[in-house]
Amino acid sequence: MDMEDRRTEAQYRTYRELYEEGRRILEQAGLPDAALDARLLLEEVCGTNLQTLLVSPDRRISGEEERKYRSFIQRRKDREPTAMILGQWDFMGLTFRLNRSTLIPEQDTEVLVETALEELSERKLSDAPIRILDLCTGSGCILLSLLHELKRATGLGTDLSEEALEAAEENAKELGLSGRAELRQGDLWEPVGEERFDLIVSNPPYVPTGVIPTLEPEVCCGEPYAALDGGEDGMVFYRRILKEAARHLKPSGIIIVESGFDEAAGIVGLMEDQNLRNIRIVKDYGGLDRVVRAET
Repeated sequence: MDMEDRRTEAQYRTYRELYEEGRRILEQAGLPDAALDARLLLEEVCGTNLQTLLVSPDRRISGEEERKYRSFIQRRKDREPTAMILGQWDFMGLTFRLNRSTLIPEQDTEVLVETALEELSERKLSDAPIRILDLCTGSGCILLSLLHELKRATGLGTDLSEEALEAAEENAKELGLSGRAELRQGDLWEPVGEERFDLIVSNPPYVPTGVIPTLEPEVCCGEPYAALDGGEDGMVFYRRILKEAARHLKPSGIIIVESGFDEAAGIVGLMEDQNLRNIRIVKDYGGLDRVVRAET
């Protein structure tokens, strides 16, 4: 029996003590969300929630929990994203499982989903049996969030990554949406065939290749390169998507794409080139151009 096993209960650290240790380590490493990260990682290790820190701060932590927590804190200190350590992240009030081939769902991307829901509500299609296509679906967070809100809608999500689609399939199952969400592997339009849709959405790779190495380590090293790289000018996928979009939209169908902060004007130009109508840029919560929408 080693020394760790011979610990008495009084010798174990308390929940708050371990949390404070993790927070200090991450603060000293210069991480901006140290307190939140330290708490989320401890909750994952102990199977607890925010209430535990508030109500049961003197709960004793086992040696196994302590070791696991410290390994998580070290990984975060090394700039691995908290979401990847947890293997899941929240988006639109839902929890999505992630893997190394999926982007971490960002709050700004919720603007895309909210814009789509608002448009469909204005057209009185919220309760209609509409068909949705999500290109570059990744974890499926956009498509599945829409299907969760639109109870009669069905959708197709495509992605080049088989591993990403595995996460999307797991998320569809856990959210009870497997019967309404179809997932196909392939390069953009390749697996779509000739089908037409009421709504097309996409958050494609849009970071210029040369910019990726300058991003925060959590992004350039912690997220899948293929899901970031938008080519030399960041516009490669927009060109490919918008070149084919009109023929895959039903009459008055809508397309909504997420935009890089300085790419919206270029996307508008591509939409105009394809004779799409009623083009509009929507800003995110920080006032930056975030999504661009158009219709046939």
